[in-house]
Amino acid sequence: MKNYAGIPDEYAMFESSKIVLIPVPYDGTSTWIKGADKGPEAFLEASENMEIYDIETDSEVYKQGVFLADPVTENSSPEKMVEAVHKTASEYIKKGKFVTLFGGEHSVSIGSIRAFRENFKNLTVLQFDAHSDLRPEYDGSKCNHACAVHEAQHTTNLVQVGIRSMDSVEKPFLKKEKCFFATDIHSNPNWMNDVLKKISGNVFITIDLDVFDPSIMPSTGTPEPGGLTWYQVVDFIKLVIDNNKVVGFDIMELCPNKANKGPDFLAAKLYYKILSLVFNK
Repeated sequence: MKNYAGIPDEYAMFESSKIVLIPVPYDGTSTWIKGADKGPEAFLEASENMEIYDIETDSEVYKQGVFLADPVTENSSPEKMVEAVHKTASEYIKKGKFVTLFGGEHSVSIGSIRAFRENFKNLTVLQFDAHSDLRPEYDGSKCNHACAVHEAQHTTNLVQVGIRSMDSVEKPFLKKEKCFFATDIHSNPNWMNDVLKKISGNVFITIDLDVFDPSIMPSTGTPEPGGLTWYQVVDFIKLVIDNNKVVGFDIMELCPNKANKGPDFLAAKLYYKILSLVFNK
């Protein structure tokens, strides 16, 4: 049995684990740099070389139990993939697990968000992303990576952080009062408190890794300059967790580069850091 981060079997069994990790190696609709389907494998490999004691929380969150689920491998169409992710995530939520997912391109999150919306009332979706992802459809599909949160904008309280790229066709769907552009974040020392005021109820966090500046996260399908730093993202997530109930999260768009393993490790560390913060609130 392959375990997350190489943790001992006693902390990786489904029955005793509070946390479920669902890999989704899907890259069916990306339009530039391909390889997000290799993201989960690279993330898991990097996690095996990570210290599993967290300094900030003085904890070893793996002892809560982390069950590595079978990957969702449906790739016959974007729509079928979204259905499969929705079904799988919902099944684990209904079993009382803290459900997390690792992709894969950001279209995967359409299925994630549907599952959490159906199982948790008053859901806020907190999106960290370089792109607004609000197109109603793209390349003939509503389940394209460019449409990742269009549905969520209509069905949840969507709050967007780090946006610095969008198409004019998305403007009618953008709620400016809940979208915090990267350029404004960089010039506003109080941005975290401003965003926090827009968040309520249960919170699902979706992270497209291109929210980070490409100087530290170049391994994405569409890297954008002017992104956020490690501590900006992590410190704000800590603030959200301290003030709200985070019910799950996903991390998407790792497009690994064999010549640079640093971004893979960043993704692994980010996943573990969020778990450490959630379970040591």
